[in-house]
Amino acid sequence: MGLLFHRFNQRRLPYTPLVAVTLFSIGAALHAAQPDHRASVQEQRAAMQKLAFLVGCWKGPVTIQRGQAGPIRLTQTEDIAYKLDGLVILIQGASTETDGKIQFEALATVAYDEPSHAYRIRAYNDGHYVDTVFKVFPEGFSWEFYSGPAHIVNSMHRTPSGDWQETSSVSLPNRPPFPSIQMLLHRIS
Repeated sequence: MGLLFHRFNQRRLPYTPLVAVTLFSIGAALHAAQPDHRASVQEQRAAMQKLAFLVGCWKGPVTIQRGQAGPIRLTQTEDIAYKLDGLVILIQGASTETDGKIQFEALATVAYDEPSHAYRIRAYNDGHYVDTVFKVFPEGFSWEFYSGPAHIVNSMHRTPSGDWQETSSVSLPNRPPFPSIQMLLHRIS
């Protein structure tokens, strides 16, 4: 087997320098065509700093409309932290009853996509997830998605006192939008 391997290498040997030069040239051309990675990361971090007002722990009342069954009133907690050296924000939310039992729970990540110059949110809840554009404006954000025929729009803004006020509204075909979730959270840390 060693002899066969040696003969194989001897036959290929004259082509090796040509292959090496070709591969080096292709690699150099690809590297030159790539944007400066450090500049891209810095742009992403700078964009993510626009969301610094969210970082911390928030808590307050949430009302969830359930159609004819009537509303549910719970306590909402949102824990938000930067991850990956400021490139991603991790959001963990939970709605609890007065006894602390969790009724609803969600997890989301928000990041800035430098090539498209847009923020994206990927949110997980109850075995499902949504991946969509996350619109950022001074002191607030919004994001929307479809779930079957329902169009859900989440809008958040900070109140003059610095609280987090968010409303989720649902639109169904041939019906006006109606609020499904309303919450007012206070920063607790």
